[in-house]
Formats: sequence, C-alpha cells, structure tokens
Amino acid sequence: MNSNEIDIHKELKKYFGFSQFKGLQEQVVKSIINRNNTFVIMPTGGGKSLCYQLPALIKEGTAIVVSPLIALMKNQVDAIRSLSSENGIAHVLNSSLTKTEIAQVKKDIVSGITKLLYVAPESLTKEEYIQFLKSVPLSFVAIDEAHCISEWGHDFRPEYRNLRTIIKQLGDIPVIGLTATATPKVQEDILKNLDMVNAKTFKASFNRPNLFYEVRTKTKNIESDIIRFIKQHKGKSGIIYCLSRKKVEEIAQVLQVNGISAVPYHAGLDAKTRAKHQDMFLMEDVDVVVATIAFGMGIDKPDVRFVIHHDIPKSLESYYQETGRAGRDGGEGHCLAYYSYKDVEKLEKFMAGKPVAEQEIGFALLQEVVAYAETSMSRRKFLLHYFGEEFDSETGEGADMDDNVRNPKKKVEAKDQVVKLLKIVRDTKHLYKSKEIIFTLIGKINATIKAHKTDAQSFFGSGADFDERYWMALIRQVLVDGYLSKDIETYGILKLTEKGADFIKNPTSFMMSEDHDYNESEDEAIVTAAKSSGTADEVLMGMLRDLRKKVAKKLGVPPFVVFQDPSLEDMALKYPVSIEELGSVHGVGEGKAKKYGKDFVELIGRYVEDNDIIRPDDLVVKSTGANSALKLYIIQNVDRKLSLNDIAKAKGLDMDVLLKEMEQIVYSGTKLNIKYWIDDILDEDQQEEIHEYFMESDSDNIKDALKEFDGDYDIEELRLMRIKFISEVAN
Repeated sequence: MNSNEIDIHKELKKYFGFSQFKGLQEQVVKSIINRNNTFVIMPTGGGKSLCYQLPALIKEGTAIVVSPLIALMKNQVDAIRSLSSENGIAHVLNSSLTKTEIAQVKKDIVSGITKLLYVAPESLTKEEYIQFLKSVPLSFVAIDEAHCISEWGHDFRPEYRNLRTIIKQLGDIPVIGLTATATPKVQEDILKNLDMVNAKTFKASFNRPNLFYEVRTKTKNIESDIIRFIKQHKGKSGIIYCLSRKKVEEIAQVLQVNGISAVPYHAGLDAKTRAKHQDMFLMEDVDVVVATIAFGMGIDKPDVRFVIHHDIPKSLESYYQETGRAGRDGGEGHCLAYYSYKDVEKLEKFMAGKPVAEQEIGFALLQEVVAYAETSMSRRKFLLHYFGEEFDSETGEGADMDDNVRNPKKKVEAKDQVVKLLKIVRDTKHLYKSKEIIFTLIGKINATIKAHKTDAQSFFGSGADFDERYWMALIRQVLVDGYLSKDIETYGILKLTEKGADFIKNPTSFMMSEDHDYNESEDEAIVTAAKSSGTADEVLMGMLRDLRKKVAKKLGVPPFVVFQDPSLEDMALKYPVSIEELGSVHGVGEGKAKKYGKDFVELIGRYVEDNDIIRPDDLVVKSTGANSALKLYIIQNVDRKLSLNDIAKAKGLDMDVLLKEMEQIVYSGTKLNIKYWIDDILDEDQQEEIHEYFMESDSDNIKDALKEFDGDYDIEELRLMRIKFISEVAN
C-alpha cells in the first residue's frame, strides 16, 4: 500500500477533521506510508504527533510508539480514543498496568483493533513483550523525543540506547525518529544510534516569529521586577521556570502575597496536587505556574503569553523547548530570561561530581547558553544558528522581535581582528576550542597550549591589545556568520570554513557589536533599582539628589549615608508620598524612613501635585516573611554578641552571604552593633582610619576603598567597617 493509492486528505478529514496539512506534515506522512525510514525534526507545536498517528490509523498492523513519559502517553492515548468508537484503537503498555489490563491490550492487538501502542523504552526490554510483538503484524516503530538517545541532547536517557537492538529483533520494519530540538550534533547522533541508514530527513523551521526574546540582568530585586512584569500583563497566562524546588515554592509564595494568582509545580509535590495545579492553569483558575522543568512536557495551552526564566537553563535546547510553550496560537509570546554569571557557576558546581565525559558535554552546552545571554547580536539569529538554520536578520520573519535588535549596541569595525583570529585557528592546526584560541591571542599559557608548544610560536600573544571578553564576543559573531564552525565529531573544536579562508584572502568590513556585561558588581549597591518600565523620573531624581546633599550637609555626613542612589532611583519610580510608603522603597526600612524621610516625601508630594503624576500604587512588593526571620535572627544574635562565624554556621550561610544580609539590615535603617567583633580584628587606630575615610568619601563603594588603602585591609575588613559606619552614623 503506498501513498498514491490512499487519499490522505480524505483520511485526515475523517480522523482529525482538518481539511489541510500543516507545514511538512503531508510529506512526512507520505514518506511513512511508503515504508521509508523517516527522521522528523519539528519544533514544539508544529504538529509532530499527527505525522505518525495518521499513517498508523491508515496502515495495516499496529504501530509502536516509544515515548519517555507516562503522562504524555496517557494524553495522546486519550486524544486518539476520542477519534474512534473503538476504545482499543490506542493502548499504553508500561509498568503501571495490572495483569488483566495487559491481557486486554494483547487481545486487542491480536484481533487487529489496536493501531497505536505506546510503550516506555524500559518495557521494550522485557523478553515476553518482544516475543509477543514478533508474533503480530507491525506497521512501523516511531521513537518520539528521539533526542533522548544522545548524550548531547538536553534530556539524555541511557535506556534509549538499547532501542536499536530491540527494533532489529522485531524484523524488517521502518523506523521513524521524531524530535522537537536537535542541533546538528544531536541529529547525527540519533541517525547513528538508531542505525537509520538512508533515512529521509524532514526539518521544519525552528523560527517562531511571534516570540519576543529578552535577557535582563538578575539583580537582588528580581522578585519586584517579575511582579511588575506580571502586573503589566494582567490577566494573561504565564510560566516561570526555576531550577530548584525550593525556589519554585518561594517565588509562588511571593507572587501570592502580592496578589497574583500563582501555583507551584515540581516533582516534590504529590501526583494529586500536581494534577490539580496543572488543571487550574489549563482551566484559567490561576494565571501563573511557577515550575521546575518537570512542567510543560506535553502541556498544550495555546495562550501562554509569557515564559520567564528565573534561572538560566542548562542548555539552549531546554531554553528553546521551554520558551516554545509561549504563544502557540500565534499570538503574543514574551520570553524573558534573567541572567547572572553566579547562576552559571552554580550549574558548574552541580556538574562537579559527574563522570568526566558527562562534565565536558555539560560545560559545552552551558557555554552556549552563556554565549546566548551575553551576545549583543540578534538573539533569534543566534538561536537558529545553534539549530543549524540560517536566518536573515534584516528580512526574516520576526527579525525585530528581541531586545538586542530593538536596542542595538554600538558597533565597531573589527576586520583586522577577524583576520587575526581566523589565521590563528588555521595556524594552530584546528586543535583548539574557543578558550585555547583566546589564550593564544592574549598570550596566556595553560597545559594544553604548553603541550602543543603554541606559546613558542611567533603569533602567540598577538591579540593582547584586546581582552578576553572582546575575543569571546568576536568568536561568537564570526561563528554565526559562518567564517568558523564547530566540529561535530569533537564538539567545540573550532575549524576554519571555506568562507573563512576566503575572508583571510580578501577581508571585507566586519562590524562587531560589543557584548553586554552582566557582571553585577559584587556588593556595590546593596540594592539595585529594578528599572524595567523605563528609567526613573530624571527631573525628580535631580531634585532628590539636591535635597540629599542639603540634608547630608546639615547633619555633617556623606550623602550616601542618608539614602543610597538606588533608593533615590526607586523613589523617582514609585513616587512615595507618605513615610509608610517610603518604607517600601528599595533599601529603606522603617527606621530610615522615620529618620530622614519627612523632607523627601514632602518634596515628592509637591512634585506629584504640580505635575499631575499618576502614581503606580502596585509597585510595593510585600515579603513572605521568610527573609525577615533570618534578619531577626541576625539582629538578635549580634545583640547577644555572638561570633559572626557561629551565626553564619547556624544558618548554613557563608561569610559573604551573612555580610550581605547585615548590609541590607543597616542600609534599611536598623542598628547593628558589631564593635565587639571588629575590636578583635582591627585596633582603634585602624578603625579610626577607615571611619575617617568613609566620612570624607563621596561613595561607599568597597572597590574605591580597596584602591585607597592599597592592600592595607582586605574586603571583609572593609565591609565590616562599612556596616559599623552606616550603623553608627546613619541609623
């Protein structure tokens, strides 16, 4: 039976009620009906399932569908059963069935009722199942989520590796591999591992033109930024992804306290609660789900309007999968990711205990995510290039739908540097990954460079007039433009392409955009105003600065003691007109508001009235109290003169985090008397010297203080003294 004899449009209408196919569906269906090994790469929401469901319903025999998730299988089986009067048209075969249920499944297959049998890869390894399947007519084997076969995929499952040998035992039947995410490396892996020789490959475009991509720096005020974002999208559905269960619970709580209907979703909740929360989201009883990546596999809610990544994902595939849950109906979809390098370091730490091969892969995948976050070129172009697709950032669909294109970074001519870079990749004989290439350029030695004696070459250090970040940014852009490629076999090694070799011969202009620096300064401003909805009111900002200067002069203290800059910025954003409202501004607690606030709220009140300003009353972020319990603990135990090391230990904090908490306490106006602790570290003259410095300085920046004292004191000593200073002078 081939596709010419069957009217597949008629069948499509009969079973699914559609009058036409979407995208590549028709070609794929024909390929399967004609018994070809077929490999389908189609992004989430592209209608992948129909590609094998329709041929299975038409063809003789039963189709086996291998799927990794029981919940997904169940959804699909229910969906197919609704298309037919026969309940046995589709079955699941997995560990959750009773003996009676298994007997029923076998009976339906033997009598030819069952067209689709969904199995978990583990079930296929059971000898009795293999023997049974060998005895019945099979139409084909479809392997859904085929990227699970590759350790380069974002969801590697070792049990997928055995599939090839099992399929071989079932006889000569066509194999269909389907995946929604696959980089060229993963594609090669799938075809190799499934032994799908001469498979017909169908690859749909990965471009989702309706999605807007944005990356923001993750600051301490990420919660208020998220709340503000959700309130700007009032009544719309969204998903927030976090890496840990603990974080999911925390964020869900903060949102609930701030009047946003949200529920948590993670594997630590019992199945009943998970199902309930999922249904609430689907039925629109809640607007937002805060989830770990366990959520969303197979969730088909067409009108998700935003996907927020509170933590950066482990790979670009996962990121693409997760953001792909927004705007399935073709309407608006805002994909916002928060990025800080600290998160990346956290993920690297997680990998530390894993086998070396796994670590290497993990690091390579993570570097791609970092590159995506830090790049200043079109994010869409970058993403699609990762999936092996070219995108024209001038005329392509959705070309202006990302933050980099909307707010372009300044570009600089980098023709000579590109030539230098390409020559070094060529002259080091294609041995190195990006890191070693950069080290060669800037003249830095590591073991690999030493082993290959690259440090003895004349070109070693020839690019030292630029720093590591510059070269990294350039490599990323040169890769995307196709002058270099990453070798598939030895992933990560840079190779010169033909296009690159031509560029060396006759260089043309290469405009490079400078990358973002997301390095949130370590402990500068204890608080950073989350200015997402545009900058603060500049005019008011100037007036508040002048007032701060006047108040500071009157009290004989430096201006930062009264209020820090981020606090003023936040006042110019929120317009607080009472002492109580002022207490909700970043870095201003009750104590500080009472002490210095009167003149400030009067000035803002007058300004609001004179300029008819509508105040954003929704920007007060309420805390869930979890954090305040820690603050209370610190205050009480400092009062008891307990050792700071013991306080940190009792709460499982390192010294840096404890100091941050203490800084937040004193900056918001509460006293902390840590003289007892400092007296053990610094003598009176030293304390006096640092106190004098802060008294006369224009800023409380620790870096400036380190410079000033030129190694006499370390960071910790200066931070402790700053806490003591603010506590005594400001509070």
